[in-house]
Amino acid sequence: MKFAVFTASTPDWTPSEAAQTLAEQGWDGIEWRITDQQDAPEPGFWAGNRATWPLTGLEQHLDEIAKITRDAGLEFSGIGGYTRVFDHENTERMLAATAALGAPRVRVTMPALGTGNYRELFAGARRDLEWVADRAAHHGVQAVIELHHRTITSSASAAYRMVEGLDPAHVGVIHDSGNLVIEGHEDYLAAFELLGEYLAHVHVKSVAWHPTEERRDDDSVVWRENWETLRDGQVDFDEYFGTLAEVGYNGWVTLEDFSTTVPLAQRTADNLAFVRAVEARTAARRATPEGADAVDR
Repeated sequence: MKFAVFTASTPDWTPSEAAQTLAEQGWDGIEWRITDQQDAPEPGFWAGNRATWPLTGLEQHLDEIAKITRDAGLEFSGIGGYTRVFDHENTERMLAATAALGAPRVRVTMPALGTGNYRELFAGARRDLEWVADRAAHHGVQAVIELHHRTITSSASAAYRMVEGLDPAHVGVIHDSGNLVIEGHEDYLAAFELLGEYLAHVHVKSVAWHPTEERRDDDSVVWRENWETLRDGQVDFDEYFGTLAEVGYNGWVTLEDFSTTVPLAQRTADNLAFVRAVEARTAARRATPEGADAVDR
């Protein structure tokens, strides 16, 4: 596997600082966040993120993006786009930019829940994705949709329904370990087997549910999810990586840690050490007959 970082999770760093720091820590690649964002008095994941490239005027930044990435010795694991699948104009621009950069894939986003009747949203997004697939093939890249809570494709089952029958060379799915703790979790093996050739990319982060001090009218506890470090969240990464190995996945794994209890540079360095250790443990277990039997059930 190759490991990268999505720059939504590195808001304190400029693009040059992000690329250089991640390269020095030993990461293989980077996944640039590209979107028009709001300003903020302090850098944040979603506003004022200093490692984000603007969608407006993106074409004028492509040479700089390529140079910063190349000079650091990093590869593109993909492009972290935010254009909606129904926004054909800007999705076309993102596909063209991905091709120009030599990146393999770009994310397009699905409609959010609550923005219309689910069946109508799903049918419309499928029609739009068929158009995206055609344009991705034209540009020689892959468009990927993410398993994301509170969207119409929060689970592997829903995402497979969305992409089924389209060319997996140009349309794929991002499996996201952390998002699925919030909504959409299905057995890892079943999900990976269902997605099959559409399993194009993996995002890694972790989440935990915590009881709050809030109470409902019946005095029951209100629970809320929080982003956590890989070590403190609910995702069982040994099971996750073991199952990825079981189905033969050996592609990119992109980290996007939105926890804040550990300083950023320490967080990214520890995350790389953590996932490499998990990968090594998984490989060691599969190298023994007993371990292979346990992983393969």
